Formats: sequence, structure tokens, C-alpha cells
Amino acid sequence: MQGRLSPPSCGRIQCFPAGTWQAEFARAAEAGLQAIEWIYDVEDADTNPIGSAPGIEEMRQLSKKYGVAVQSLCADYFMPFPFVRASGPEWEERLRKMEWLLAQCRLAGIQHVVLPFVDNSRIDSAQDRSDVLRLFQRLKGTLQRLDIQIHLETSLGPEDFRSLIEEIGDTRVRINYDSGNSASLGFSAETEWNAYGKLIGSVHIKDRLKGGGTVPLGSGNADFNALALSLKRFDYQGRFILQVAREKTGDEVNWARQNRSFLEKLLGAV
Repeated sequence: MQGRLSPPSCGRIQCFPAGTWQAEFARAAEAGLQAIEWIYDVEDADTNPIGSAPGIEEMRQLSKKYGVAVQSLCADYFMPFPFVRASGPEWEERLRKMEWLLAQCRLAGIQHVVLPFVDNSRIDSAQDRSDVLRLFQRLKGTLQRLDIQIHLETSLGPEDFRSLIEEIGDTRVRINYDSGNSASLGFSAETEWNAYGKLIGSVHIKDRLKGGGTVPLGSGNADFNALALSLKRFDYQGRFILQVAREKTGDEVNWARQNRSFLEKLLGAV
């Protein structure tokens, strides 16, 4: 996840690393990582290179130079400005912003966008669910024209999440599975994958305590053994994005190597 190869900014665990984003390509290659999931957030929206042709070209050149792909983006912008609990004009403005961002992603060669519906943007009510369904009715043509996917990250239970994706009914709308968020919510990896394993398009790897925050891999309540078995059983072929807890500032590359090794050993066991 972009930003994890730079010191934290303003005390935030996750944000676009405005001053060091170029350097993260070399650091990712040094850590043996093959991809960076881009971040588009509110704080740095005006200076994020995804928003301009010169910025996208610089991203492409760095990607080519270091052999580190940028094929996914996490749209954190829509956490403080969600598609739920918004007035009519606010909702329409956010829809236009999403359509613009998807078009920019297509220009950058990004294949899917992770759209979070957690915390401030969580789906809490029937009206929230209706707003989400309306969003994808409006986006259907855009997703088809741009040939790009959206992967939803939510705090819904397994059956409710599956039902939502099935009701959206668009093969370009899939699930982002987040091992840490699921652990924090007390969900069983086996139950989740049994409910919607065939609908998962991407996986975020992190660990959290039940009801708590992010902790180093293997020290929280994420059941990585059950996850590994589910990955194998459903023949998951997508990317794994390390969205892990931070460690000592200045040691980000070594920490990334350790977390990559944790995941490789886990997958190697099955």
C-alpha cells in the first residue's frame, strides 16, 4: 500500500506520501515487491499525480524503470465524502468526482479501484444500501466504457455483503477482502469465503485485534491459516496488497521484506 515505504505523515497510518512518492518505486523494488496500490485521498487531492497528464507520465516512467506496477488505487477520498448519508447535491458532486477519478485511473493503466465503505462511510441502514445500489446503477456505463473494476470494502457481514454484490449485478463490481478489518469485526475467514469467495477481486493483508487497531502480522486476531486454505480452495489469482502495521520509522524497506516473507511462507504452506 502506497505510503508504507515512507515515514508516516502528520501521524496518519495511511495517506498519499506527497514528498516521497517517487522514491517509493525504488524502495518497493528493493523490498522485492511487484506493485504499489496508489492512494487518492482528500488531503493531497490537488497535488496527486494521478490528476494530471504529466503526473501520470511520471508514474509510468518510474513504474517501467523499477519494474513496480501500479494497477490498483484505493479511493480514500470517499471516506470523509461518502456516497451514504449525503444530500442530493453532495451525492451528485461525489458521483462526478468518482467518474473523473475512474477516467484518470484508466489513463494511468489502473485496472481496479478499491472503494471503502467503512468507518465514516459504512453502510448502516436500508437507505445507505439504496444509495450504494443507485451509485452503481449510475456508474454501470462508465465502468463498461472504461473497462475498469471497482472493489468494495465494507463492514457488512458475509451474507449481507454477498447479497449487496449480487443485487448490484455487475461483473465489474467485486469484493475487496481485508483480513485485518474482518478480524477486528470478529468475522470468520472461512465463513466469509464460503459466502462470497467467488466474488473477491482483491485482498488486503493486515492484522488487527478484535474490536481494535492494526498490529503486526501474526500478533492479532486474523486467522491467516484459515485464510490461506480459503485462498487455495477458491483458487484466488489476484494481487495481495500489504496494508500492514507500521514499525520503526526509517526501517520501512526491511519491514516490508519481513511482511512479504510472512505472506510467502503462509502461502507456501498450502
